Amino acid sequence: MYAFDYHQPASVADAAAALAAAADGKLVAGGMTLIPTLKQRLASPSDLIDLARVDELKGIGEESGSLVIGAMTCHADVAASDIVRRSIPALARLAGGIGDPQVRNRGTIGGSVANNDPAADYPAAVLGLGATIRTNKRDIAADDFFQGMFTTALEPDELITRIAFPVPQAAAYVKFPNPASRYAVVGVLVAKTGGGVRVAITGAGADGVFRATEMEQALSADFSPKALDGIAIPSDGLNGDIHASSEYRAHLIGVMAKRAVAACV
Repeated sequence: MYAFDYHQPASVADAAAALAAAADGKLVAGGMTLIPTLKQRLASPSDLIDLARVDELKGIGEESGSLVIGAMTCHADVAASDIVRRSIPALARLAGGIGDPQVRNRGTIGGSVANNDPAADYPAAVLGLGATIRTNKRDIAADDFFQGMFTTALEPDELITRIAFPVPQAAAYVKFPNPASRYAVVGVLVAKTGGGVRVAITGAGADGVFRATEMEQALSADFSPKALDGIAIPSDGLNGDIHASSEYRAHLIGVMAKRAVAACV
């Protein structure tokens, strides 16, 4: 990897200051994506700001009808949390299906959401549950946060502090995993909320996670797997690679969506 200046702040304020002062600074949370990228010399940041000691970014709690998770909370803690299992069990199951034990004990929810990998699981939860991403500067609605592959609404000197998930009436996440990486070839989160039904799809979109509005409308009228009969997601704009063609991913979306609805009932 290339040389860089290393920082280990103890507070959000110190982390934000180090990031703002750096010529080309990068935040590292669990390092699941950034560290391999650095080792392959695919990135050359001037500064690396490690968030591991920022305790205020960790933790899980409840607040005004929402489940609030600190950005530096690892996947294993989300999966094992009694609070998460009670309020949004679908989120606990999603976290428990990420990668392998090593990844789940190092990777963090904030790092995953900020990275916005097109095959990651958490973006489907954030978008499908209508979460709010809280940063050191502002609150960002999920519908405004994801802006394309590996691209978000975060500003260069902005970091995620917490993510607030409204507790749904029912929700389920079902994915078809890559057998090696456990990333989603296609993953679908269906949530029945007070504001209507939301369906978020990860792993399939060339631009990353997206909502399936036609499915949402059908499920709002009849929340059952049969309501999705005849709804086909066009393969145009979907990923096609060695793991699955765009046509196969389009087919998988329908299958995974029906399974998610069935798991909600």
